[in-house]
Amino acid sequence: MLFSSLEFIFFFLPIVCIPYFIVKNTKIRNYILILASLFFYTFGEPKAVLLMLVSIVVNYGLALLIEKRKSAKKFFLTASILVNIGLLFWYKYTGFFVSSLNSLLGLSFEVPVIHLPIGISFFTFQAMSYVIDVYRGDTPVQKKLSNLMLYISFFPQLIAGPIIKYHDIDEQIENRQISLDSYVAGSKRFLIGLFKKVLIANNAGALWEAVLNSDMSSLSVAGAWLGAIAFSLQIYFDFSGYSDMAIGLGRIFGFRFLENFNYPYISRSIREFWRRWHISLSTWFKEYLYIPLGGSRKGNVRTYFNLLAVFLCTGIWHGASWNFVIWGIWHGFFSVIERLGLEKILKKCRVINHIYTLCVVVIGFVIFAITDFTQLGEYMGVMLFNSNHILVNDSFIFNLKENITLIGAAALFSMPVYKRLEGSIESNGILKTAEGVLFILLFIVTIAYLVSSAYNPFLYFRF
Repeated sequence: MLFSSLEFIFFFLPIVCIPYFIVKNTKIRNYILILASLFFYTFGEPKAVLLMLVSIVVNYGLALLIEKRKSAKKFFLTASILVNIGLLFWYKYTGFFVSSLNSLLGLSFEVPVIHLPIGISFFTFQAMSYVIDVYRGDTPVQKKLSNLMLYISFFPQLIAGPIIKYHDIDEQIENRQISLDSYVAGSKRFLIGLFKKVLIANNAGALWEAVLNSDMSSLSVAGAWLGAIAFSLQIYFDFSGYSDMAIGLGRIFGFRFLENFNYPYISRSIREFWRRWHISLSTWFKEYLYIPLGGSRKGNVRTYFNLLAVFLCTGIWHGASWNFVIWGIWHGFFSVIERLGLEKILKKCRVINHIYTLCVVVIGFVIFAITDFTQLGEYMGVMLFNSNHILVNDSFIFNLKENITLIGAAALFSMPVYKRLEGSIESNGILKTAEGVLFILLFIVTIAYLVSSAYNPFLYFRF
């Protein structure tokens, strides 16, 4: 069930909100959210819900054992990591591993087809972070199974993040404030995400698919770049829009989640880009992989190795395909050469460093988007090397004219324009009223679009 679906907006959410706000007891409210979350997940994954419940119970028990048996806590931590990584590997990477082994060694093992449970990359990482934090002493062990169940299964962030660390919301589970202000703020944030997802990401995705599925022999350089930019806009507004909706839903129910995106396309280096893009994943790898590997404390060579290891894992986390591995190494390579001195050179010209960053990111997203290496090679050949010897053609001009409003709106909302105006809007009654009217109109347009269009994908479901 997508947040951007009619059944979620008009049926599921109201049905959950009505009893939640009628009841005043936090414990009962938590049970309402647990039941709603289990139904939400079961709606999309009726079989995998048992897998998630087993994961919750196992990690709950192992964390208790870490707390009670200090002398063997490393053993129980190792067991938790192996269980979570094992689940992730089995469901997400077994087929990829076997097929890669067959290709590399000329073997003929049967490649198993295993259904990938939605959100497994997110809830296993949350479970691992909880157990690791208990092991480190960064958070007290949770003795109430229901509290841990709510943390891991909470439907706003269950299937697509943000990846919430337990110590960020542990106090909110039992003690949070529900108010009209938080409800209004959460609703606005949800609507902003809905607009981004439905009105920008979906249309950008349609443009990308039109370019990608066109005749490659007649694709121009400009057309290839337009398609690549369209996908870059789609994945940003798709995922950041979904994160906005998750954060907004959290606010509606009294939870405050940390930000997951901070206008990454205004970045002036790849290092800055990753401080702004998918922040919850970046900080997870920093806290639980980069720093334990030694971070930047053991000399330059070790730092570069650690960076490449983190970006390799980031690529693998996104999917069981070699293009994701290459995408991770691509970003790791540029992060390393920036540390080697490129970033200092780029700082001398703000225009060049911004163009450089966008080019690296956009090219990277083409690698990310196309899993077939033959198709990827053809697309890159046109985009970077003009293999068709066509710079501009009628197809590009047509697509540009048809989507110029979309591209302009996407460029505008990629910058913190609204964020900078929020303070002025809140303090001005006329502007606040105008904002409310605009939100209502955009909501009507969004719903009309959902009713009339069958195209409503969500890219991060496959991760």
